[in-house]
Amino acid sequence: MSEEKGSMANSVEKPLSEAIAARRATSSFDGKPISGDDLRKIIEAGLKAPSGYNLQPWRFVVVRNPEQRRRLRAASYNQAKVEEASVVIVACGDADGWRTGDLEEMLRLGKEAKITVPEYLSNHPNLPMWLNRHVMIAFTSMMLMAEALGYDTAPMEGFEEEKVREVLRLPLSYNVVALLAIGHAKGPEKFSGGRFNLAHTVFGEEYGKPVKF
Repeated sequence: MSEEKGSMANSVEKPLSEAIAARRATSSFDGKPISGDDLRKIIEAGLKAPSGYNLQPWRFVVVRNPEQRRRLRAASYNQAKVEEASVVIVACGDADGWRTGDLEEMLRLGKEAKITVPEYLSNHPNLPMWLNRHVMIAFTSMMLMAEALGYDTAPMEGFEEEKVREVLRLPLSYNVVALLAIGHAKGPEKFSGGRFNLAHTVFGEEYGKPVKF
């Protein structure tokens, strides 16, 4: 992955705990390019995410070309940050990957035969949900790596899937799960809306009981 002209890698990585605590969804980017080295690190963080049966059903389309980002913006309810970002990663799940070679490759890479996979997936009651779960694990890994490298991010669910599919010429088996805009924020830092108290959302052993640490 070649480095874009004029772009420089961010030299200092934040600790993961700091990246998580400081992360905010960015509403506007300044358009400065991202280095190829950093982009590779971000993508590889996603590719190293865990997945059921190690099937890795995620597929990512990296959109850097300004004209392509403009078209993608039109498929994303005209949100300016799609066009302003240094790069937008479109995260998809491939519903047919396991049928068309992924299973064989997974078996080649691993040592343990997974003979139940075809039966499990062909009879899965909600394959799109299964795909989304796995894709979002990889998506989150990429988002946090970008933040750790000093970039700002905007995870996005506001898009029209059929229009995104048309812009990117995606296979019919691909489900578009989310968009990840990456770059450097423009303007003041976004206000933190805060988080619910731990006792409101976390329970110990069963619902309604406080968790003990």
